[in-house]
Amino acid sequence: MTRNPGRADTAVNPPGPADPSGPAAERAWASFRDLYNVIVRLRGPGGCPWDREQNPLSLRGDLIEETYECVEAIDAKEPAHIREELGDLYLLVTMIAYMHQEEGAFTVGETLDGIAEKLIRRHPHVFGDLKVKDSGEVLENWARIKVEQEGRKPKDSILDQVSRGLPPLDRAFKLQKKAAKAGFDWPDVEGVIAKVREELEEARALLPTVRQEAPAPGEHLSAEALEGELGDLLFSAVNLCRYLKVDPSVALQRTNVKFERRFKRVEQLLKENGLEPGPENFALMDRYWEDAKREEA
Repeated sequence: MTRNPGRADTAVNPPGPADPSGPAAERAWASFRDLYNVIVRLRGPGGCPWDREQNPLSLRGDLIEETYECVEAIDAKEPAHIREELGDLYLLVTMIAYMHQEEGAFTVGETLDGIAEKLIRRHPHVFGDLKVKDSGEVLENWARIKVEQEGRKPKDSILDQVSRGLPPLDRAFKLQKKAAKAGFDWPDVEGVIAKVREELEEARALLPTVRQEAPAPGEHLSAEALEGELGDLLFSAVNLCRYLKVDPSVALQRTNVKFERRFKRVEQLLKENGLEPGPENFALMDRYWEDAKREEA
């Protein structure tokens, strides 16, 4: 590792036959410096009042939202859009790191150093002499390095490795992946599909007990039970995604985009006929929805 003492935010140069020094690499160094300087200006005296008011907690939602917008751009395979969304992520990540630098917790440079050092340490098959036969062995080495070299204590349960800070859909997916890796998995996809159907029927069975009006005495218990069954149904649907090697968050985001696009088309068709969305026009809206589907096909 080499550090540049002339910069507040140090760089890490991985060992290798030659350090990258082409025009693209030089531009990347300069561009990150410019981004850093812009953030310092925004957060500094005389900077932007909004940016100065933010803190890591206030930017959490933006970080999640921009991540999904980046995923959407990647799905659309639009390089210009991907570039823009990645820029938004660079901004948020750098700004959050800089906020901690302002507080004296750690610097932006230490953040970058840490990830570079970690990548080198956990890739001895690239930066060292270790030989691996496939990606599975890479992951096994990764887990062993975390314990043997980094001193991380093995968890009491393999599920403890899944962050509790993840959104529920993502956490369900990762919990299931961990359990499956330990052998707790269905032998075939039909078992997974049968479980989805079972959970759907259990939720359906509770529908007659849940009123739309004010609940009768004790009826809140039925509503809580329905919530539990619907949770089981969602969990099973996530499991089906996992089994078929589909990321449920990405799949759901694609469906969100599709729903938004089609509903906007329904609104447009209603407007062309002088109508407004509403229950009284549901049959027509449903027909327009099918028209929108056929247009896309």
